[in-house]
Amino acid sequence: MTDTFIHPTAIIDDGAQIGEGAKVWHWVHICSGATIGDHCSFGQNVFIGNAVNIGNNVKVQNNVSIYDNVTLEDDVFCGPSMVFTNVYNPRAFIERKKEYRNTVVQKGATLGANCTIICGINIGQYAFVGAGAVVTQSLPDFALVMGVPAKQKGWISKFGETLPLPLSGHEKARCPQTGDIYVLQGKFLEHRKNL
Repeated sequence: MTDTFIHPTAIIDDGAQIGEGAKVWHWVHICSGATIGDHCSFGQNVFIGNAVNIGNNVKVQNNVSIYDNVTLEDDVFCGPSMVFTNVYNPRAFIERKKEYRNTVVQKGATLGANCTIICGINIGQYAFVGAGAVVTQSLPDFALVMGVPAKQKGWISKFGETLPLPLSGHEKARCPQTGDIYVLQGKFLEHRKNL
C-alpha cells in the first residue's frame, strides 16, 4: 500500500481492503469485510464494521463508529463523535441483525460533529448536516440541515457556502467563491458549472 500509514495500535482484521494513501491513526479497528478506497483518513478510536463500503478521499474524525450497512461515497467528511445507527428499534434482549437498514451518504456530504444519522436514509450529494443535528429522513443534494430533529434551513454550495435561496421555488444563485450557478427547481437544487 503506497504512502499508507497505519499506527501500531490500529487493528486491521485479515481481509479488510484498504486503498492506497490511507492514514489510520491510534486505536482504529477495521473489520475484515470492510472495503475502503484511496486516500482516506481515520482519526483516533474509529471503528469500521464488516458490511461497510467507503469511497475515496473520505475523512473520518475521532470517535466515530461506522456500523454494518453504511456506505460513504467519495469525499465524505464525518465530524468528531458523530453517530451512525443500523437498527431502527434496538432492544438489548432481541437480536435484530437481519433487520439492519442501509444508510448511504453520497459524494461530498459533510456530517458535523456529534450529529446522529438514523439508519435507512440517504444523505444527498454535498449536503451539510450541522453539528449536533439528529437526521431522521433522507436529504436532497446540497441541503443544509440543523437541529433536533434536523430541519432544512437552506442550501449550500459544493464549495461549502450558504446560498441565498428559499427552500422551494424556481430561482438561481451563484456560489460567491467559485461563481458556479445553482438552479432551484421546486424542492431540488441543480448544480451547474460557471457559465
